[in-house]
Amino acid sequence: MELWDILDCNRQKTGKLIARGQPMRQDEYHLVVHVWISNSQGQYLISKRTSNKTYPLMWETTGGSAIAGDSSLQAALREVKEELGIELNPNGGKCIYSYKRQHANFPDFVDVWLFQQEIDITSVVFQADEVCDARWATLEEIKQLIVDGKFVNVFHYIDQLL
Repeated sequence: MELWDILDCNRQKTGKLIARGQPMRQDEYHLVVHVWISNSQGQYLISKRTSNKTYPLMWETTGGSAIAGDSSLQAALREVKEELGIELNPNGGKCIYSYKRQHANFPDFVDVWLFQQEIDITSVVFQADEVCDARWATLEEIKQLIVDGKFVNVFHYIDQLL
């Protein structure tokens, strides 16, 4: 069972934990990270969701919920390692954007990370129940995937990021 730290509206830990999937009050939040990885050619590493997930077989950036005790950076590094088998250099990234969402049952704070790192795409190891493919894509290719309905379009900040 995955446990999340509950944060207050000021993003401070309350000392309470909640199990993933349990409804939260609108004044309780958890931490989510989105992790973008770029290379020296101006491309971004994107991955394809497996068919058993919501938004099946759509492209996205790596992300997920922080587990109890995680800092934002720790969550970003862990999610990329779990989903893609990649060890990111913790000094190679920075949190470039943060915002608060009021989802019906799971309000959260989202930290958007950008890492600069050269990664051999053939070294990516997919987490079988999460990811089925990965590739490098340019900004133009990502925008076209969005237009074509093939990229999870929940990243309202994408124009500012890319």
